[in-house]
Amino acid sequence: MRKKVNGRAGFGLRCLLAFLLVWPLMMDIFMVPQASALNNGLAQTPPMGWNSWNYYACNVDENKIKEAADLLVSTGMKDAGYQYVVIDDCWQTGRDANGNIMADPVKFPSGMKALADYIHSKGLLFGLYTDAGYTTCAGRPGMYNHEVQDALTFAAWDVDYVKVDWCDNGGMDPQTRYTLIRDALLNSGRDILFSICNWGINKPWVWGAETGNMWRTTDDIFDFWQRVTWIIDQNYPLANFAGPGRWNDPDMLMVGNYGAGAVFGEGMTDTEYRSHFSMWAIMAAPLIAGNNLSSMTAYTQATLMNSEVIAVDQDPLGRQGVLVSDVDGKQVYSKLLQTPGTRAVVLFNRSETAATMTVNFTSLGLGSSAAVRDLWQKSNLGTYSGSYSATVPAHGTVMLKLTGTEATTSPIVSGKTYRIIPKSTGLSAAVEASSTQNGAKVLQWDYGISQNDKWTVTATTGGFYKIINVNSGKALAVENGDLKDNAKVIQWDYGTTGNDQWQIQGIGQGYYKIINKLSGKSLNVADNSLVSGGGFIQWTYGAADNMTFQLVETDVTYEAEAAVLHSLSTESTHQGYTGKGYISGWNASGKWVDFNVITDTSGVYNLTFRYSGGAGTAGRYLYVNGAGVVNNVVFNGTGSWNSYNTVTIPNIALNSGSNTISLIYDTGKGSTNYLNLDHLKVSH
Repeated sequence: MRKKVNGRAGFGLRCLLAFLLVWPLMMDIFMVPQASALNNGLAQTPPMGWNSWNYYACNVDENKIKEAADLLVSTGMKDAGYQYVVIDDCWQTGRDANGNIMADPVKFPSGMKALADYIHSKGLLFGLYTDAGYTTCAGRPGMYNHEVQDALTFAAWDVDYVKVDWCDNGGMDPQTRYTLIRDALLNSGRDILFSICNWGINKPWVWGAETGNMWRTTDDIFDFWQRVTWIIDQNYPLANFAGPGRWNDPDMLMVGNYGAGAVFGEGMTDTEYRSHFSMWAIMAAPLIAGNNLSSMTAYTQATLMNSEVIAVDQDPLGRQGVLVSDVDGKQVYSKLLQTPGTRAVVLFNRSETAATMTVNFTSLGLGSSAAVRDLWQKSNLGTYSGSYSATVPAHGTVMLKLTGTEATTSPIVSGKTYRIIPKSTGLSAAVEASSTQNGAKVLQWDYGISQNDKWTVTATTGGFYKIINVNSGKALAVENGDLKDNAKVIQWDYGTTGNDQWQIQGIGQGYYKIINKLSGKSLNVADNSLVSGGGFIQWTYGAADNMTFQLVETDVTYEAEAAVLHSLSTESTHQGYTGKGYISGWNASGKWVDFNVITDTSGVYNLTFRYSGGAGTAGRYLYVNGAGVVNNVVFNGTGSWNSYNTVTIPNIALNSGSNTISLIYDTGKGSTNYLNLDHLKVSH
């Protein structure tokens, strides 16, 4: 039962309540103990609802909000789980003589309490937006210096959900500000869901569970594909910070806007919107719709109201899905569900062409067979042994539910390349500053494009593996062969002493422990650090998240923007690139790019360049390890700068260890035309 403050209480009573709450803050002596952690009992599953901003922005009023509430009911969205109706910015105009926040009397003539009553009469819940700073993002009054007063006002209006933005913050510390607002809401006399919206600044996932029910992990969403995939990349590594009452928030949904909303973007295809929704569901994200509910297409309704996909998002266990493999733009995600032996899986094809994708059951910690159900098709596909494969369209997803039995995670496949991900943080084990020197530290870091966070894992003997950094060619090793707890883990030339060999043992649910051969101790994130820069050490193994790892299969992609550039620049203007951008402005002699490529063995390799040729066919000179190889590699035109193609040069001899592969504009060799270069892949 929610506790309520009477909205018709006299002004004097409200002032007295505000004084009694503010006085202890001023005196730094608390009459009521300050909450040390948020424990309001709300958001035990990710919140679901509708917010006005993505479609209306500031063009919002009482009638539009009532219509949205009516449509949530009449379309079936309420029955599907969407319960919050949230008014975003621009509902407020100023403060009265006593400092009370005021709703716009023209746009909301009945007042917020009456609007809340209307929404509640529909069996829905009412949410409002405000800001932690001096003003909101649209220049309306923020909460600064009115935290308690505004919290009491929201409670008097029967508000159920408050979204607090981070504009005009004056350089304040977000954790301090949001903690103050948390306490004001907790002491307001009403249970109010607290949504922190500070765009991921100062890593709210680290302190958010003690402060809010959900926290934005990124900057704002826009209505175009690359913005959605960028947000996914920022949000998915944070899985271990989410759970009942505390959710990573990758921002509101764009599904169904088709570029017609108030937020920037040309819109997406139905396939892309469905992938957007699939990924929010597998990431256990709040599902806050932001479209025009009065003009939903049948496809939009089917996407937003698929009960089986929503059930994945709302699974009571509250686990966020994790990335399992990431090869050539084809990603597999898995989410542990409450029923033992079950997983939700998304096959996500981020490439530009349809592809066959496979999920291997034992890599998820399941037994060798599983029953497979397609959640979008709502169809049982049968029981499969070992794996299941499906054709996934470009930018599309296939979403599955697997039902099997729990089992030990399958052994690592020797010779493949992986990211080593601590369960505690979702960050990636990386060599500091992309160093190629012996003794360089190994740290946990955000995923990068320099290959220093990718490791080739190869079996040696006796069940052990060498773990070789792709960027440096050096091995993961315990410093000086130390046998004691707390010894540093570094990179070093691979040897024979055993301090650079590791046992990689499956422990269930898709996780591993990594044990040093020489010392018998476990790879460990030092001091249980939760942020980028935390170092790796060895420690006596215990079942702790900082000694529990995913090995996420990946490929080796040499991004052009991370290579050594000579008289070249990078940009990210045109869509469709991988990494963080591409090389541009490449149209004259004396301009070239050098890729440093590490290989385990000497031999013959294929070089595949991905590029965009919007100006037509171009040519470049290929130069490898100090010798010309192909005078004029032909890059056929792609029709536009947003379209990409690949060209493969086969049978190129590379050395064991470091190789320099150069692509040069040389008119003497036949080089012509502009070319945007995206990346290089090297394969046998």
